[in-house]
Amino acid sequence: MRKTISLSLLTISSLFANAELDEIKEQLRQQQIVMQKLQAKVDKLTKESEEKDENLFESKMLQAKSRSSSFSQKEYLPDIALILNMSAIGRDVSNNEYANYAIPGFINSGDAEIPFNPDRGFNLNYAELAMSSAVDPYFDAFAIFHFENDSVEIDEAYVKTRALLYGLQIKAGKFKSSFGRINSKHQHSWNFSTQAIIYEALFGTEGIGEAGVQLQYVAPTDTYIMAGIEMLQGVNEQSFGDTQKNNLYVSYLKSSVDISDDLSVLGGVSFAHGKNSSANDTDIYGVDLTFNKQLSSYSSIMFQNEYLYRNKDIGVKKDKQAGFYSELIYNYNNNYAMGARYEAITKNDTDLSAYKSSDNLGRYTAMLQYKPFPFSRLRLQYTKDKTKVINAQRRDINEIMLSLNIAIGAHGAHDF
Repeated sequence: MRKTISLSLLTISSLFANAELDEIKEQLRQQQIVMQKLQAKVDKLTKESEEKDENLFESKMLQAKSRSSSFSQKEYLPDIALILNMSAIGRDVSNNEYANYAIPGFINSGDAEIPFNPDRGFNLNYAELAMSSAVDPYFDAFAIFHFENDSVEIDEAYVKTRALLYGLQIKAGKFKSSFGRINSKHQHSWNFSTQAIIYEALFGTEGIGEAGVQLQYVAPTDTYIMAGIEMLQGVNEQSFGDTQKNNLYVSYLKSSVDISDDLSVLGGVSFAHGKNSSANDTDIYGVDLTFNKQLSSYSSIMFQNEYLYRNKDIGVKKDKQAGFYSELIYNYNNNYAMGARYEAITKNDTDLSAYKSSDNLGRYTAMLQYKPFPFSRLRLQYTKDKTKVINAQRRDINEIMLSLNIAIGAHGAHDF
């Protein structure tokens, strides 16, 4: 009996064990099916992701190719502008005397170039034709032509990169150097109708305008910091002029800081080094500082200063010369402005007693300006000039000038 019961229990246990084993096997089989489905989904998603990445890469490549291949200059017609500048002048020296003035130590009698406002009476100073346009996705092109009474001159003609990395920009061609505060500005954008005397003395009436290449870098900071270097031909005869090869090198560092919401300070240092016509070195140092105070939405006051120092080796001696200008401009509103400027040549190795003068060579200027619209300007200016020697004698020249400037066409804004 016991044997029968034990055998029955053993049989039942075996049946239950087999059933449990079958259940476990079924669960494993179901899990394998689920894992296979999951793996299939993973493989599918991975493939879709790879295809998406490939399509995105191809799309970016096509966009890049499209930008260059579909670029059409027909869509970028040049901006063209025409500037007209004219004046009426009263001056207490004759035209012949004025044409032969000298600035002791800098410009000999008869060597001065006077492109702006040369004559008593009426002057058509120039017509300036400016053109600019995108060339392609990589370059912009600029050209400025000066038409005077008996000549046409390429004032500037250069290309400039559009999208270099790391805040870099390259300019190549003929252009006005960014040395100092005002060298790169054209006459119609000056605060006064006459050039600062130290610029005329050191660089001539056209300033540093050379063929060459420029590299500028703008730092990625909240404070504006810009550094630049230029390699130029060096044809400027006032301070350089050895043109057997490119021999003029310019560097500068410029910055601006907002002291408050309505007060900005701009400053810079500049350096120019090259060979002069006697094949010796000329070094010019410059420092500038400008304060701009916004009084209201349309009213402001600006105080601009610049000092230049030249060390010119002419073989038998080294000329050490320097000068500065300071100008105060009050913009009452968009239409009216007034200003005053004092400037002087403060260091000069030339003995001024030979010209019956022991004073510094200084000049005082006051102006009143009316702009009925941004594209037209009338400016009345008075100047007392003590910087010039006429007939071997320093003369005090009094001058009153009324100038008219007109701009038509698409003309870009000038640097502040």
